[in-house]
Amino acid sequence: MESEVRIGVDVGGTFTDTIALDPKTGRIISYNKTETIPTSPSKSVTNSLRKLDLSKRVKLTIIHATTLATNIIRGQKHLRLPKIALITTKGFKDVIEIGRQKRPKLYDLKFSKPKPLVPRELRFEVNERVTYEGKVIKPIEEKEVLEIGRELKRLGVESLAISLLHSYANPVHEKIIEDTIKKLIPELHISASYKVDPEHREYERTSTTVVNALLKPLIKNYLESLQKELESTGDTKLLMIQSNGGLASVREVIELPISIIESGPTAGLMATNFIGKLLGEKNLLGFDMGGTTAKAGSIIDNKPLITTEYEVGGEAHMGRIIKGSGYPVRFPFVELSEVSAGGGTVIWVDEAGSMKVGPVSAGAYPGPACYNKGGEEPTITDAHIILGRLNPEMFLGGEMHIEPELSLYAFKQKITKEIGLEPDEASIGAIKIINSIMSRGIKITSVERGIDPRDLTLVAYGGAGPLHACELAEELGFRKVIVPPHPGLFSAFGLLTVDAKYSAVKSIRKDIDELDPTDLTNKLDEVERELVHKLEETGLKFMEVYSVKMLDMRYWGQGYELTINIPKDSMNLEVMKELFHEAHEKKYGYMLRGERIEVVNLRVDVIGVIEKPQLSKIKNTSKKEPSPNGSRTIYHQNIDGYEETKVYHRTKLLANHVIHGPAVIEEYDSTTIIPPKWVAKIGSYGEIIIQREGDLLG
Repeated sequence: MESEVRIGVDVGGTFTDTIALDPKTGRIISYNKTETIPTSPSKSVTNSLRKLDLSKRVKLTIIHATTLATNIIRGQKHLRLPKIALITTKGFKDVIEIGRQKRPKLYDLKFSKPKPLVPRELRFEVNERVTYEGKVIKPIEEKEVLEIGRELKRLGVESLAISLLHSYANPVHEKIIEDTIKKLIPELHISASYKVDPEHREYERTSTTVVNALLKPLIKNYLESLQKELESTGDTKLLMIQSNGGLASVREVIELPISIIESGPTAGLMATNFIGKLLGEKNLLGFDMGGTTAKAGSIIDNKPLITTEYEVGGEAHMGRIIKGSGYPVRFPFVELSEVSAGGGTVIWVDEAGSMKVGPVSAGAYPGPACYNKGGEEPTITDAHIILGRLNPEMFLGGEMHIEPELSLYAFKQKITKEIGLEPDEASIGAIKIINSIMSRGIKITSVERGIDPRDLTLVAYGGAGPLHACELAEELGFRKVIVPPHPGLFSAFGLLTVDAKYSAVKSIRKDIDELDPTDLTNKLDEVERELVHKLEETGLKFMEVYSVKMLDMRYWGQGYELTINIPKDSMNLEVMKELFHEAHEKKYGYMLRGERIEVVNLRVDVIGVIEKPQLSKIKNTSKKEPSPNGSRTIYHQNIDGYEETKVYHRTKLLANHVIHGPAVIEEYDSTTIIPPKWVAKIGSYGEIIIQREGDLLG
């Protein structure tokens, strides 16, 4: 009899992480880390699957996270971008170039705006006009559309974006263009704004549609080829995690590739929320440090923070996206900050003779110098090797061969020769610098949101996260650190905890007093039905299906709106007014009772709840301090010096074991450092709970 296995596959910049789960028992049955092949991410997936110890007679459900969409926007090498065109209303073809009056670098006289994704010669205009209320005042002429279509065919355009003025209110003309050109050029990829982003604000809507058009051919080719490869191995279903923290079918992602721009980092934060619920922790900060980047995101009352607008391909400063430096995309994103700080981050010397860390990464190839794959630049991983913080014999459980002498050589050649710092001195400085960079990234999603880190539990994961977690907790004031089981595979594990989720938005733009509650309810129900149908297409078995309905509201004349959840019992507009006033006061410190309130959009999320993994509790317990496997001298930042440090292997630790720092806990996919004056306790699920001496461990 064929059994079922659910597999999470997270393709990162350095490693591809894979973890397999038996849905019947909820137990993890196999896992591995393989090196990512940047030029062929699909091979990274299939290579990792081959390494899993699975029977051939299994039905596979593969849940996938990828950085491909982000890499396309950033201009990854070896990727040929498709030729894309834009059709818009007469007089508006330069909207994507004019953009907003946001100057990312106020005093930089040499600053230039990001290059438009569609060159001016591939932007076409149609003489049509619809009002903001949806009334057609200048009908579109099919003859004009056919002429543009023939020109698109002559020019060899591969993907088309359609974004007409006020089509969010009435998409009739966009539909005519879409249907007409599809008949003329069946192979053309088309992204119409009424499907991609049916909201007002012309620049953001056009930008979102253009980004979708750019991604569509490449994402379609990648997913369809991957799907074929997987199907050839047996009965396999492929699903994707979206940036909103929910699963979607391949078909849906191909139509809306903007939905997976931040899929990988989102998986880790969803895993953080899962472990938080399991351990009774409501307020957490997920910290993920991998080989290329470090990400952070806050969870309050077991709900990740969500943003509906994001900029892709732009510049970042200490984890903060510089507004106006990239391309706006509107889609619900789990809010994360990201900095160029990972194990592969390069340490270098600038022209002024100052040592710098990042933003360049050695990636999977050639990787850190100690990988012995041709990398000549010293990296953070090399620094950890030199300082004794990493055991060269324990990389991937000993599967990966590491050459410590190459780390020393890289520092001597690139740092010591340049500025005289010895390898150990430079390594200490590099660790301090990267911790400072990451702490600023963490502040963006905590302190800058009015959230005190002392009220949060820091959940550290990624291959390198547990190495730095306590040092960051010292600097930022976190009182508790949790290192979950399999931290280096935690984002892949997060893919197994995610529910299916579809989101939709519909423009309203009316005074709340002009709305009919019954009509509004009917519109919400109609959107809900459409999303439920999409949910059914995933083919997943759901324990429960429920919806969250929301209104985007603002005081009349404001530039931005707040999203307010509609109570489940009924659509009471007076209640919605009160909820908006309260939310506005909480956000901005004041409310304006008596002022007109505008409802800008309605939003609906439909969630299909899937059965979650059941982490096994450790059967054996002990309140004694375990015997270490050995010891070695390593550097600890909180004492700014070296100390003899006990070494433990995680698989040998029992529930309730207590370990007093300094200590190192090693495992297949990561290493955890417990500094002096900190204490660790092993939880019932094998989680490592770390706190300062004197704090209650519970």
